[in-house]
Amino acid sequence: MKFTYIFGPVYSGRLGHSLGLDLLGERICSMDCLYCEVGRTNELTLTRKPYVPAEKLLDELRHWRDEHSDNLPDYVTLGGSGEPCLNSDLDTIIKGCKQILPSVPVAVLTNSTLLCDPEVQEALMEVDAVLPSLDSLVDKEFAKLNRPCGGVKAAHVAECLVKFSDTYNGKIFLEILLSQGVNDSQENLTLLKEYVTSLQPHRVDVTTLSRPGAFSLAKAVDPAVRKVWQTALSECITRFDANGSANQQHATQENAPPAAATQSATGNFADLPEQDRSAAKQRVLESLTRRPQTPSQLAIALTLPLSNVQESLNILENEGAIYKSEQDRTATLNTDEPFYSCQ
Repeated sequence: MKFTYIFGPVYSGRLGHSLGLDLLGERICSMDCLYCEVGRTNELTLTRKPYVPAEKLLDELRHWRDEHSDNLPDYVTLGGSGEPCLNSDLDTIIKGCKQILPSVPVAVLTNSTLLCDPEVQEALMEVDAVLPSLDSLVDKEFAKLNRPCGGVKAAHVAECLVKFSDTYNGKIFLEILLSQGVNDSQENLTLLKEYVTSLQPHRVDVTTLSRPGAFSLAKAVDPAVRKVWQTALSECITRFDANGSANQQHATQENAPPAAATQSATGNFADLPEQDRSAAKQRVLESLTRRPQTPSQLAIALTLPLSNVQESLNILENEGAIYKSEQDRTATLNTDEPFYSCQ
């Protein structure tokens, strides 16, 4: 069966092999971030609707389970092409995931803008992990980088996340994405250190652009800058270790596979059995419909040997199904590899 709203599993440094569920179907979001790797937001909104009805999504998940019952993922991750909490069927979808794949934990990616909505809070209480993002606590930086719906302010989003964490029993993995010259200021770092100290998430991940963003203004920070931020913010966490256990060594992104592993792409993952050529080609194409990626990123995400990925890319490029991104769009992404896209 060809799936419309299910993708992967793909490899994630935070969640392992993650099966993605797209709750939007289109680029619908409460933000229009400069760095968004799926492209510019088509519908900027805070209105909750059943953008992808629970019945459709869960029906696909049942079919996926029946086809892959011997190879279940580490997580089912609710995300997609925008903000998944905008889907008003969120509660039904979460409960359905747990019924269909009862042994697989459920995670939700969110930009945190809807965490003060009581219905969203209630739904998220049932998931095993929430991965909220909060890139800046400086108003002008937040507005410039995240371009949210009117009325959404950084301080309010941050407050909502704290209130949610007070009653939530699952894991919180906070993500902060840095864009050069936009939110990498000392002021933001100081505010976020205070905030992380108060929030005490299970871990904090400082990232930067690794793929072309929606707008050319978004540029990756230097790896040394990211490392300084990662260390400073990780040191603010005193309650949890990398596995979420209390009162141990604090969690850091350094526990995840290093960026170098993603760049080389082979590592241990390429030791998996080689996939059928046509199946590999289809998986590569489906992954590129969601975001631009390098050969190495595809190899790690899809757990395919790099040679198989490159072969699939060559075929798809010759067929005109994909293209390489222009070099000026990727020059600041800390990689010499080309990015492929079919968007």
